[in-house]
Formats: sequence, C-alpha cells, structure tokens
Amino acid sequence: MAIATHPTSSSARRRSVTPAGKAPLYQPQQASGFTIIEQAQQGVPTQQVDQLAQLLNLSLKELAGILQIAERTLHRFRRDGRLDAQASERLLLLENLAAHGLLVFDDRADALADWLRYPLRELKGQAPIQLLTTISGFGLVDDVLTRIEYGVYA
Repeated sequence: MAIATHPTSSSARRRSVTPAGKAPLYQPQQASGFTIIEQAQQGVPTQQVDQLAQLLNLSLKELAGILQIAERTLHRFRRDGRLDAQASERLLLLENLAAHGLLVFDDRADALADWLRYPLRELKGQAPIQLLTTISGFGLVDDVLTRIEYGVYA
C-alpha cells in the first residue's frame, strides 16, 4: 500500500514557528518511497527516534509498538546508534505521517499528539496510534489526515 505523499508546493507553504516565535529544533520531513527505502537500508540514527518521540509525546513503549520491536530491543538500538532496516522503515513512515499531521494541524505538535490518541469513528472507534502497528494502518491514518486537510470529514 502506498502512503500518500504531498507535493513540495504544499510542504513549502508550511513554515514552522513555535508560539514563542522560534523555529522548533526538529521538523520531520516527508520522503518519497525510494528515499524511505534508501534511508531504511542505511539505518536511521537513533537521535531521530528520540526527536520524533519527543515531538509526538510518545513513550518508548508506544514507540516500540509502532516500530514492531520489543522495548528492550529499542534500548539496544539506541545504545548502538542506529535502527535496523525494518524499524527504520516504520520510523520513516511515522516521520512522514508526523510531517503531514503538522501540516494539517498548523505546526501544532501538541494537537497532533492529542489527535493520535483520540478514538475516531472513521477508524472504527480506534485511536490513530492503535493502527500504527501495521503498514496498512499508516495508510489509513494518513488517509484520515488527508480528508481533514481537504475538509472531507465524513
């Protein structure tokens, strides 16, 4: 299943500014399918894991579930400095989703983090974060973000 990506023009309209008027330290970027494959094969640095977890207010337990690895394995990867290819791919999909979510929620990471935990009728009463344990779930959650972005709520 392909994850929807947005053209550069839509991401160009997003200029991240925090309430204090300063740019955030970490801004997730959307990547194409081939870029995700290349970066996943190299292994994502664990610094990126920590930044994304902080941005989305995810615990290590939640993040391990999304990456489909044991929490203990996540700790080992953090010590080693890089994720393996499978966990890297899932992290990059989460980063794409976060970039899209920030676009939809006007760069409000707190609103995106709350939305990820809110049960949605469109997702059969499940919170988006619950579906991020499968690749298909990433696609479904991204589809809901796209509907919100274009004002199609039903």
